Amino acid sequence: MTSSPMNPMHRRTVLGGAAALAAGFALAGCGDSGDGDGDAPRERKKGQKIDLTFWSWVPGIDKPVDLWNRQNPEVQVKVEKVSAVNGEQYAKMHAAIKAGNPPDLGQIEFPVIPSFLLGNGLLDLAPLGAARHKDKFFGWQWQQSVFGKGIYAVPQASGPMGLFIRQDLFDKWGVQVPGTWDDYEAAAKAIRKKGAWIETFAPTNGNRFSGLAWQAGAKWYGTHGDTWIVNIDDEPTRKVADYWESLVRQKLVKTIPDRQNAWYKDLQTGAIPAWVGASWGDALLVGNAPGTKGKWRAAPLPQWKAGGKAFANWGGSTTAVFAKASYPKDALDFAVWLNTDPRSIALLIDGGYGFPSAKKGYATTDLDVDKDFFGGQAYSKIFADAGAHVDTSWQWGPGVDTLYQRLGDAFTDALADGSSFRSVLKKVQGQTLADLKGKGLKVESGG
Repeated sequence: MTSSPMNPMHRRTVLGGAAALAAGFALAGCGDSGDGDGDAPRERKKGQKIDLTFWSWVPGIDKPVDLWNRQNPEVQVKVEKVSAVNGEQYAKMHAAIKAGNPPDLGQIEFPVIPSFLLGNGLLDLAPLGAARHKDKFFGWQWQQSVFGKGIYAVPQASGPMGLFIRQDLFDKWGVQVPGTWDDYEAAAKAIRKKGAWIETFAPTNGNRFSGLAWQAGAKWYGTHGDTWIVNIDDEPTRKVADYWESLVRQKLVKTIPDRQNAWYKDLQTGAIPAWVGASWGDALLVGNAPGTKGKWRAAPLPQWKAGGKAFANWGGSTTAVFAKASYPKDALDFAVWLNTDPRSIALLIDGGYGFPSAKKGYATTDLDVDKDFFGGQAYSKIFADAGAHVDTSWQWGPGVDTLYQRLGDAFTDALADGSSFRSVLKKVQGQTLADLKGKGLKVESGG
């Protein structure tokens, strides 16, 4: 079967070619994918006016969309904001796909693109000539949406990881900025003696945990022939799990969820003076701890080995075109413009959307929109350097949204009953294998 805008390829077949540079190959047991009967994509006639719908949670997304609408009166994009809390946006998108009425475009993070392919939800943009835009973006981010010969989204932003600290409190307490994870534990002990906790181990934040595993050298997903290899319980991930379990057992970190009210209060009061976060965290801190202006700084992610340069990504987002988009070519044109036009990028930066996937159209210093909040520090250089050293061999597989839920439930249970974090990895490994087999995919355990 060939893929075209008029006849989307079965996504289970596409997922057989998941390795970024591998050729596509078929998977057995494809099951019912539904080839998108009904509303066929159309091509806009010259002078015809159309509307495109776009679901997004990106802060300030309305401004670049408004700019597009002023410049493109024939192709009007209407934004609908969706909640990004606990995956609500994806549940809504999957429901719309199942009901046959998804929007034309959607904001979809790198890790969950394969899940949408399983549901036949995204349009292959390759037949529309999307490959001609490849060189406008950082290569590893472009590849996040490439499966076999198909291209399923336009990258928007990444989230290279780093460490945010309350420099005033670190100075007051005589705590050094940690360069290694051993240093981080030492800092946690010193901070605990002052009555605070360095931060929290958020049990439900599988996204951050995966980034920490990524930095340590984990490889959760791989492919061999037409088979997915799943290895959540690999040695690098065990190292990360052991490390954070030790901090929890020593009561050096809290275990409350991050990015919720209690956590924001702790940031404001100094009860938590640090956060292992991502480049987009500047806007989050500014918006939720305004009384701490000027006191924060950004530092590189602590390393497992002194002098190391191992970094990872938390999140990362794309603009995807759904399989039932009425005017896919116009949707692709908008997605590319949104994420490469210098005026659009400037507006997205102002909104705090993350680190641009585009290679051009901005300077790193343009990202220092909250420089005053960080005491005048040119903090975005920290994340630019991290992004340049992300392990680009990491790949995502199908079912990551479910995987994150599994991790969250298992870590929460482990904190409640005292079981080991390694048991969490073993449990989630087994669950993930069962989940993918249940979707008709060939899958084996790694290691």
